[in-house]
Amino acid sequence: PFWLKPQPHCSRDPLITRAMKMGSSTAALLLLLALSGLASSDAASANPIRKVVTMLQDMQKTVTEEGKKEQELYDKFMCYCKTSGGALSASISDAGAKIESVSASIKSTSEAKALAEANLKEDQGSN
Repeated sequence: PFWLKPQPHCSRDPLITRAMKMGSSTAALLLLLALSGLASSDAASANPIRKVVTMLQDMQKTVTEEGKKEQELYDKFMCYCKTSGGALSASISDAGAKIESVSASIKSTSEAKALAEANLKEDQGSN
């Protein structure tokens, strides 16, 4: 075939030179494989639509994962709010009861102090 014969105006590519030395069917197969490899690598790297679609798919995965994490945090927070509200109410009622008991204790202690001071003055006045 004419395409395997060297042309005087073409440069000598080593792949083409090797193909010319082989048989025509083997050379055609070798050339076809070489060109298909180049075409597929160029098509994969030069397809901007594929790049955009891949980027969007990656973004979708990231957003979905972040949404799951945020939902878990929200659920934990809501559980904390529900359970701590009851504990906080119990703490407030306990503190109210403690305030009443401490107030009564302060009152009785101050009365005992006043009585002791009065007894002390009485004892000092009689000596």
